[in-house]
Amino acid sequence: MKSSTKRKIGIVAAMATLLLLVGMIISMKMDGRPSRADPDNLSQVSVGKRIYNIHCAACHGVRLEGQPDWRKKLPNGRMPAPPHDATGHTWHHTDSLLFGITKYGLLPGKYAPPDYRSDMPAFIDTLSDEEIWAVLAYIKSFWPEEIQKAQRDLTLHKH
Repeated sequence: MKSSTKRKIGIVAAMATLLLLVGMIISMKMDGRPSRADPDNLSQVSVGKRIYNIHCAACHGVRLEGQPDWRKKLPNGRMPAPPHDATGHTWHHTDSLLFGITKYGLLPGKYAPPDYRSDMPAFIDTLSDEEIWAVLAYIKSFWPEEIQKAQRDLTLHKH
């Protein structure tokens, strides 16, 4: 093999490695851990959409609109399912809190005030961690960029 061909192969390999490293850096949080719910990851969002439609849409709405009067207690004293679109408060919470609520349910005293009651189930026995992260990525994909940025900043600065 000619030295110019070897050099071209070396340059291409170096560029590919550099692109891979840049991609990895972009996908990392500032604390060095990969972002687990990435609204820009089309594959993850697609998986999340499928899972959301099966497990979440009945309560939170096909368009993430939530139940009517979601801030007002139901006659049984429980809170309705809130919207997950930009009109709700989901984006006011960190990734770890949203993950915990989805995995373990809306536990009063841990993920909600002590007297808070809702019908939010725990998905610990239903969904894998990866599936929960995919659902969160799907939800985030509906938010405008400025809301995504605000929630990302919140997540990065609260642990």
